[in-house]
Amino acid sequence: MTTTASDTSVDLGSPLTVPQLLRAAAPVEVLAGSAVEDRVARGRAYLGTLYDDDRPVYGLKTGFGALVGYAGRSSGADQCDNTLAHLGAGQGPDLPPAVARAALLVRTWSLAQGLSGVSAHVVSGLAAMFATTFVPAIPRYGSVGASGDLIPLAYAAQALRGRGHAYLDGTRLPASEALAAAGLSPLELDGRDALALVNGTSVTTAATALALSSVRDSHRALTDLTCLLVDVLGADPGFVDARLISAFGHPGAAAVGTSMRSMLTGCVPSGSRALQEPYSIRCSPQLLGAAEDALRYADGVVAADLGGVSDNPLFFPDDDLVAHGGNFFGQPAAYAADVLAMVTASLGNLAERQLDLLVDPARNTGLPPMLAAGPGRQHGLQGVQLATTAFIAEIRRNVLPASTQSLPTNLHNQDVVPFGTQAALRAYDLADLLRLLCGSLALGLRQAVHVGARRPTAPRCAALFDALAAAIEPVDPDRPLDEDVRVAAEVVVARGW
Repeated sequence: MTTTASDTSVDLGSPLTVPQLLRAAAPVEVLAGSAVEDRVARGRAYLGTLYDDDRPVYGLKTGFGALVGYAGRSSGADQCDNTLAHLGAGQGPDLPPAVARAALLVRTWSLAQGLSGVSAHVVSGLAAMFATTFVPAIPRYGSVGASGDLIPLAYAAQALRGRGHAYLDGTRLPASEALAAAGLSPLELDGRDALALVNGTSVTTAATALALSSVRDSHRALTDLTCLLVDVLGADPGFVDARLISAFGHPGAAAVGTSMRSMLTGCVPSGSRALQEPYSIRCSPQLLGAAEDALRYADGVVAADLGGVSDNPLFFPDDDLVAHGGNFFGQPAAYAADVLAMVTASLGNLAERQLDLLVDPARNTGLPPMLAAGPGRQHGLQGVQLATTAFIAEIRRNVLPASTQSLPTNLHNQDVVPFGTQAALRAYDLADLLRLLCGSLALGLRQAVHVGARRPTAPRCAALFDALAAAIEPVDPDRPLDEDVRVAAEVVVARGW
């Protein structure tokens, strides 16, 4: 097998990246080279020496969680069944396929580092799954993100064994049928294999990483759309002056200011606006810059998670060490995901306020109310503006930090928990609403020029407007705009221009 990774493959010998998690939503080649095979084999061989050792090894010779003081099942197969069966307590809708597959890629990479003592065929079997469209059906609710994402990953492991349900080509099937149709063999697991599959925060890490990618795309789009708003209204771009932003002292604002100045190069103020713009324009570099600083923090957490091993215990053959500890505790991602939610709320509020400014004739330099081509006979962006209010209300309702909500469980074995899974999946959901808010603002800017705003004077702003105009017809006469909002979001958020 070749071990050279490309844009369409993932090499388990190198740290994972967020783009690789995004690619895992579709079939992708996962490569396990000789170095991976060697360290997995070395870890497994060391595990084999521990069965007759007097040292206690969690999950190998013991029960699980609060029942660690009791002996486990006598055979590896029974220990596997015991591990997974009691965790079959999840509820709710299935996770999005993109999250489920990204989570399993994170889990595969962690196991491939050789510190978990898993069988070699576990890593190769997981790698084979990624070449197909197979997706385990994983219920959303059940993890506290502390001893790993135990319950959701147990459903994934069961599906890979041919139990429970899975998706193939988007169709939900009994897992055994999905495996057969995909040409995959059911995974055979012993107790250590099963425990290693569930004992990591891979769902939390994956959802946080995917949410971060989406929020970053929306952040970039909103930066561009703010510039287009400035140009369409004829505002003075002096609020992004390099000397002004430099004096503010924050690196994120400096980066955003540089981006906005590039976008606004060639913008000519109309002279018809007030000396000082509302804060949704004038303070946008500071707001977007603070978001950039927060996103850089999340970047670091996600990179560390993607390059770290999440399991318990870990096995270090060279040191003859079985290390019991807490590398399955998802506190870093919990904090990062909560930060992402707060950033989403601030960015969403900015987009909603900018659209509100744009549709208001008292503040939009005389454009018709709601950007209607014939006010009264038509209603323009009125429905869209109502929807954005609902979107931002939904975001705000969900921003309460999950990472502060610790509740003891498991007979106080897990007496503190991070709730990172809840934080991550919440951030993933809110990122979709932020994307729609960006699409709504983009649609408003496209319509503004149709009803009397000037064509942008900065070349890059004009290019963005032209991309929107090519994708979306003017709202004249009124029509349902739900699809137009999604199209506009695709243009500006998915770098479609």
